[in-house]
Amino acid sequence: MAVVKPFRALRYDERTAGPLDSLVAPPYDVISPEERLELRARSPYNVVHLTLPDSEEQAARDFAAWRRDGVLVPDDAEGFWALSQNYTGPDGVARRRAGLVASLRVEPYERRVVLPHERTHRGPKEGRLRLLRAVRAQLEPIFLLYDGPPVALPARPADLAAGGARLWRTDEAPDFSEVELLIADGHHRYETALAFHEQERTEASAFMPVVLVSTADSGLTIFPTHRIAARTRLPPGSAPAEAPLEALGALERAPRDGAAAVVYRSGGALTLEGEAGELDTELVERYVEGEVAYTPRAEEAIAAVDSGSAEAAFLL
Repeated sequence: MAVVKPFRALRYDERTAGPLDSLVAPPYDVISPEERLELRARSPYNVVHLTLPDSEEQAARDFAAWRRDGVLVPDDAEGFWALSQNYTGPDGVARRRAGLVASLRVEPYERRVVLPHERTHRGPKEGRLRLLRAVRAQLEPIFLLYDGPPVALPARPADLAAGGARLWRTDEAPDFSEVELLIADGHHRYETALAFHEQERTEASAFMPVVLVSTADSGLTIFPTHRIAARTRLPPGSAPAEAPLEALGALERAPRDGAAAVVYRSGGALTLEGEAGELDTELVERYVEGEVAYTPRAEEAIAAVDSGSAEAAFLL
C-alpha cells in the first residue's frame, strides 16, 4: 500500500532570493556542464548550487546559510501541490501535463509498492548519498506514474509559477492506497533515499518528495532514452555503413513485436534484434560493459561516439 501524504514545503522567498525563474533548474542528471555554469550565473541562489555543487560540504553550507538568511522559508502548514507543466518533447510537439507533488514513503521494490523499469549504477547513487548525508534534505522530487484518474487542476490562479510550470496549494489528493507506482524518472534518487533511510531509521528519512502523474493524463508521453557506452561486449569488426538516424527511423517504422535497438559505432550503425517479449533495455544490457550515460537526444549519443569519448551509442 502506497503511503502518500502532504508535506511542509521549504521554498524560496522571492523577496530575498529573487524571481523564481532565476532560481529553478531541471533535474540534476540532465544538466550538461555548460548548462550548469549558465544556471549558476543566473543567481547565487539557483538550486543547481545545491543539486550539482562544487562539493557536498559546500552544498551543506549554502543550504544552512539560505535557511538562516531567509532565502528558503518553511510553509506554515502541510499540504499537497497540484502541478501543471508545459513542455515540448523531442518530437517538437507542445503539451501540458498535470500531476501532484506529495511526500511518499519509500519502500523496497520487492514489496511491489514502487516499481522500477531500469537498472541503476553505483557511482551516481554514491554521489547522491554523500549529498543527502551532507544536506540532510531532499532537494528535488522524482517522477512516478500511476493507473487512475488524472489530477484535477484548480480553476483559480496558480499560487506559484516559473517557466512552464504552475503550482496550486491543495488539501485534496487521489487515493493511492491500492495502486502500484512506477518510477518514470529518478531511479538513482529513489534507491539513494532507501539507502539513507536504512542508515537513519527515522520517520522523516522514510519519506521523499515525488510528482505523481496518471497514465491516463492527456499530456503524458514516453520518449526513448538512449544509452552511451564507453565499453561494450559487441563482437569486433567494422559496422555497416548505414547512417544512425536513418537506421533509427527505420526502427521506428518497424513492427513492435520484439526487442530492437540501433547500435552506432565508428563507421556506421546496425540494428540489434532480441527475443519476443524481451524489453529493449534488456537487449542493450547484454552488450553493455560497465556504466552508461543517458540522453533523450540521439544526436548527443552519436556525437559521443564521433568524438571518441564512447565506444558505442544504443539508440532506442
